[in-house]
Amino acid sequence: MASTTDMEKQPLLDADNAVATDAPEPTLAELQSNIFTAQRAYMKAWSRTTSGKWHRRIMFSVTAFLLLVAAACMAFIVTDSLDDDRPFPGRVPLEAHIMSRCPDARDCLHDMILPAMQKISHKVDFKLSYIGNSTTDDGVSCRHGQSECLGDIVELCAANLYPDPKVYLGFVMCMTRDYEDIPDRSLVEDCALEHGISMARLNKCAIDDDGAVGMDMLKASFNRSSNAGVEKSCTVRLNGHVRCVRDNGTWTDCEGGSTATDLVHDVMEQSRLNWEAYANAA
Repeated sequence: MASTTDMEKQPLLDADNAVATDAPEPTLAELQSNIFTAQRAYMKAWSRTTSGKWHRRIMFSVTAFLLLVAAACMAFIVTDSLDDDRPFPGRVPLEAHIMSRCPDARDCLHDMILPAMQKISHKVDFKLSYIGNSTTDDGVSCRHGQSECLGDIVELCAANLYPDPKVYLGFVMCMTRDYEDIPDRSLVEDCALEHGISMARLNKCAIDDDGAVGMDMLKASFNRSSNAGVEKSCTVRLNGHVRCVRDNGTWTDCEGGSTATDLVHDVMEQSRLNWEAYANAA
């Protein structure tokens, strides 16, 4: 009986196990790390099984199907937009009709066009056109003489080679500040250098094909002004209508005002109206 009692009094764990129970318990972060490690090991092992391989194939098939559906939807949207007959409003047409050796053109560009363009260049489709006449002998005539015709061609070449208004409009303004010297080579070179325009490219444009290319551009510009019924330099047209005229040192026909701020206001308003009309036509 004694031996039985002594056995019952012995601890349930031996001495070695008892010592083991005194080891510090793992932290929560360590337990989480062990769980993630075990999960990754399980997923790797599972992916090598038949079920895992079939799962990957199914996921690849579903992904490919969804991509095809997305591509079909995009194609439908593009096709639908192309079939839309409504005119996209885009930018508001803004045009200045000038003569290169005209003091009114200088004032018009300096006082209205340039300061306005600094604020609305992203809202407008800007264009410079020139005023003059084509002659019966396939030539051209300009109000301030043939030197003005050559100046017009040089400025048109700049606009054709550097269509960003920030570049070519600055070049034209530089030329027009000294309009009486147009088309002196020194003036053209200085303005080209100031606005990053290649003098070699300007020369090539002006004399290409014995001057026929530049002459054709000038005639086309004259015809554009004539077809719009414009005769005075400088005439500013907004959205196809006369917005303001600078003639003999005076602003006329400026119903909305003759300042750059007035022009900016009208452009912003016209842009808003164009977009509203586009939205309402949907």
